[in-house]
Amino acid sequence: MSEVKQEVREFYDQVGWSLVGEDLYQNARYEDLRPVSQEYILRCHRRVNRYLKPAGRCLLDAGSGPIQYPAYLEYSQGYRYRVCADISITALKEARKRIGDHGLYVVTDIANLPFKADAFDGVVSLHTIHHLPEQEHLQAYGELYRVLAPGNSAVVVNGWPSSTLMKRFEPLVQFSLRLRSLLQRLSGKAEPAPEGAARARKKKQRSEDGSPKGTFTSRHDVAWMRHEVGSRMPLEILAWRSASVRFLRNLIFPWLGGRYWLRLLYRLEERSPQHYGEVGQYPLIVIRKKTIEESMEA
Repeated sequence: MSEVKQEVREFYDQVGWSLVGEDLYQNARYEDLRPVSQEYILRCHRRVNRYLKPAGRCLLDAGSGPIQYPAYLEYSQGYRYRVCADISITALKEARKRIGDHGLYVVTDIANLPFKADAFDGVVSLHTIHHLPEQEHLQAYGELYRVLAPGNSAVVVNGWPSSTLMKRFEPLVQFSLRLRSLLQRLSGKAEPAPEGAARARKKKQRSEDGSPKGTFTSRHDVAWMRHEVGSRMPLEILAWRSASVRFLRNLIFPWLGGRYWLRLLYRLEERSPQHYGEVGQYPLIVIRKKTIEESMEA
């Protein structure tokens, strides 16, 4: 196993999938769980359902984690089994607690799946491929395509390395951060600045929006997705969620009409899913495998 994969496994076994509250995993700290954002995030989660076959024998959840959000449970409701494949044994133990005998649990690397070709009526992979070494991303997409049954679809969600849309709001994010820091100092609630090595360690452990940093990630852009993956399998890039956690935490507040602005953003994503899939933060990649008849006609 590569050093990168070992790092990822250790992070999720020891940190990411450790419970920090009732049904709340440490990894959820990288999401915006405030009530003002919940409706928008839930509606984005449910977009996955539209592109999966509604019923079948087996759904592959590649990089299942513990199936941490309730909306994720909906993806396999019409399937006999949900095959949870993950590099983390802790993730699979937690997933078993959630779905019991509805699940089949396999410790595996999604770039080297141990399943036969055409085995699954549906495939979903959420926020997983970006944890692989960069040179294995294309291999992982190929594996998801290989195990997908003809005539069915796979849905993959990962983030872009940067978002054109989110960059436009970055000046406002920076202003919000500075303003909130100033108000904290004026109110006497600001933490005293750490000194020397302590400051360096604290900065290393936190992302720019103040959330804890996670494990290894590597992401590709739209051009790579279209050229490298799209040249090997039919795919469509649509909107899963345009807004980053940094955007949500720093610009969306209930007292500024946050729910209204997120509902407006959702409507825009629905109206132009291809556009927001490319310029937003998190695309939804739909990969459809042709039927045998379609392949013969091509």
